[in-house]
Amino acid sequence: MKFTARDLVKLRLPMLGTLALFILAGLFAWWSQRDAEKAEHERNAATASKNQIEQRLRQVRTEEQELKDRAHIFQKMQNFGITGEEKRLDWTESLRLIQQEMRLPGMNYEFGVQKPLENVNGAAYAYFASPMRLQLRLLHEEDLITFLARVQKEAKALVLVRSCKLSPLGSQAAGRATAQLGADCELQWVTVRRSNGKK
Repeated sequence: MKFTARDLVKLRLPMLGTLALFILAGLFAWWSQRDAEKAEHERNAATASKNQIEQRLRQVRTEEQELKDRAHIFQKMQNFGITGEEKRLDWTESLRLIQQEMRLPGMNYEFGVQKPLENVNGAAYAYFASPMRLQLRLLHEEDLITFLARVQKEAKALVLVRSCKLSPLGSQAAGRATAQLGADCELQWVTVRRSNGKK
């Protein structure tokens, strides 16, 4: 069977229709692809936004927990009398009372100048430490441990023991007050108070 020019004329409309259908199908495919890309882009943007919101929410919860923890610690410090200005008069009374109750033969102490423990620039509250040199006359080593434990428990400050040296006393000193040992300690009395922003 041979095609003639008359056959081509007859097939012209079906061929044009087929071509139009191919073009239309191509347009639909392009449109669908574009919609799919747009939907994927919107989905990625929504996922990124959701991740940012979740990250911010986790950060807010962490900050909230940190604030609660700090408030709890600060409340405990207030209950123990660690906050506010240093209370040296109370400290000295407490030291004398403990010495008398334990019947220690002798005690000397000297407080140094209070200094901040850290850079206080921009901080609302800061830690301040008052150094103290403590010298005790003791009957035995356990007296030193008991004395320091009571000071740390009863003082209206956080008392840190930095160092202690024990040494035997000479027979003349020992016989005078029945003390057998001498203790020389370095302590820090730490308080928390509002900072003036200057170091």
